[in-house]
Amino acid sequence: MSTEVVDDNSGNAVNNDEVTSPRAPPLRQVSSIPDPKTKAGLFGVICNMTNSIVGAGIIGIPYALSQSGFVAGILLFILVAWLTDKSVRMIVELSLFHPKLKNLGVRTYEDLARIPFGRFGGLFVMSGMLVLAYGAMVSYLLIIKDTVPVIFGVAKANEGDFWEREFIMIVTSLIIVLPLSCMRDLANLVYTSFFSVLADIFLVGFVMGYSPINSSLEAAGGFGEVLKDNFVNARLFIGFGVMSFAMTVQHSAQLVANALENNTPERWAKVSFRSVALAAILCLLLGIFGYLGFLDDTRGNILNNFESDSVMANAGRALLAITMFFTYPMEAYVARHVLVQLIYKGDMDGNTIGPNAEIVPLPKMCGILGRREILTLSLYLASLLPALIVNDLGPVLSITGSLGASIVAYVASGMLYLGINGEEFLQYCREMLENHGYKMDKTPKPTEVELPVAGDAQATMATKADAESSDATTTTGTVVGEFDLPRGIKPWWWYLGGFPIWVAIARRGAVGTRNFLTQYFHDQVQSQAGTDEDGATHEVDLDADESAMGATKGDYYVSMFLIAFGLVATIVGIASNIYVQVNEVFYTPT
Repeated sequence: MSTEVVDDNSGNAVNNDEVTSPRAPPLRQVSSIPDPKTKAGLFGVICNMTNSIVGAGIIGIPYALSQSGFVAGILLFILVAWLTDKSVRMIVELSLFHPKLKNLGVRTYEDLARIPFGRFGGLFVMSGMLVLAYGAMVSYLLIIKDTVPVIFGVAKANEGDFWEREFIMIVTSLIIVLPLSCMRDLANLVYTSFFSVLADIFLVGFVMGYSPINSSLEAAGGFGEVLKDNFVNARLFIGFGVMSFAMTVQHSAQLVANALENNTPERWAKVSFRSVALAAILCLLLGIFGYLGFLDDTRGNILNNFESDSVMANAGRALLAITMFFTYPMEAYVARHVLVQLIYKGDMDGNTIGPNAEIVPLPKMCGILGRREILTLSLYLASLLPALIVNDLGPVLSITGSLGASIVAYVASGMLYLGINGEEFLQYCREMLENHGYKMDKTPKPTEVELPVAGDAQATMATKADAESSDATTTTGTVVGEFDLPRGIKPWWWYLGGFPIWVAIARRGAVGTRNFLTQYFHDQVQSQAGTDEDGATHEVDLDADESAMGATKGDYYVSMFLIAFGLVATIVGIASNIYVQVNEVFYTPT
């Protein structure tokens, strides 16, 4: 049995083996979001998860294949789907099943990021969420501009002047989208999820049935010529951005997982795999049939390739437009949530307490514009401006995916895994080096001190002796040299594999996680009614149950790949989009 001894006077927590969470749920949860009152079975959660993945991005997959190359694009999409499944599992397993965090009530992505990396971790994740949400809002308005005028018969696909396209987008979005986005609680919109999934399935069926594949392949010289000429393209990472945008679900995975009844790692693995697999199959089917039907003429919105007077195409446009009307408010809610956290520290309404302890609402401008409405209106106008100027959906999806999705889906998830499992990863690295003849020098340096966290104006320099009696946050750990590795020049594979970077991330995360848990359990003991008044030491049972999941060697390397892959994809994806725009080689048929 592993135990943690917590001293009431000093508030320091010392691990005999490892820090894990108590059997019983603690009094204080890390996240303020309550546990769902109604749970769902596997089928229901898989439907919700699939709907969270398959959104507007699916109609851009044919365009992604045209940019990446047909064969390379398919292989890249399979890689994106696998990374999505892997990272989603890692995030949920860290927050719900990790021995250190199980039962602590970590229910949001940003709260999980704050544990190993503090405020920086939360800001990093929220910045990615804001980019994703904002890019989605712009893309949804573009889809409304592409579809609604064609349905009304006032413009053809991707054609028309301001009054035929932009004006209709403004009017319909002001009447439908903006009022829904101003709602404080979007719970009523969950009933549109099933309709959204049906709409996506209909779109896939329509594209598969009506794409002019035979005539397109015949004009190109046959399927073999298509494979030879479009195996891989130089704009590979432009297509990658669209794929990442379409598959990103990491920021909402924990909310979906919290609704699963009898949640275990095995049951969540089934949800993750089946949801991602279903979403990937739908995206690939639409992407392959859509691309083969139009080849180099494939547009960012595949529906713009079909005739404007086609009844079936207009039915698909209508379903897509309705879905966008109800999906935009959800993305606006995410963007507003991030701004409220960053600007108002979570206080969306700005209410105050009156002299008689009554709640006094914040005065509203013109009687209708409070803090929530002003933020929502500002976000709407910020997304409307580029939607008025831009006519092609493809670059919007690509840039949003290259920046926002790479942060949320790849870089952040990899950093969190290394950070929360920092102590275990450093031990693994220590053992690797020792197996290659690099021995630990366990004698601490005479001048070794603990440094305060950067930006903490109140923190002071602390020596090893001070660290043993202080709960100050440090960057080297509570014991000098505890996170050290063998000194000196390391083997060549150490530097080639980027281990100095991974060790730095793990060390920073290990310190942050330990400090968080120390303070958490200290506050927990202080809040318990049964705390002894004489300052006696309390022993908390920390045995992990069978559902607890620790670190694995394979996932160490997956997390490293996620970080490296995400950084490369971000840099190359953004650079590629800028290059094609500046050099006017970006070609979209009209």
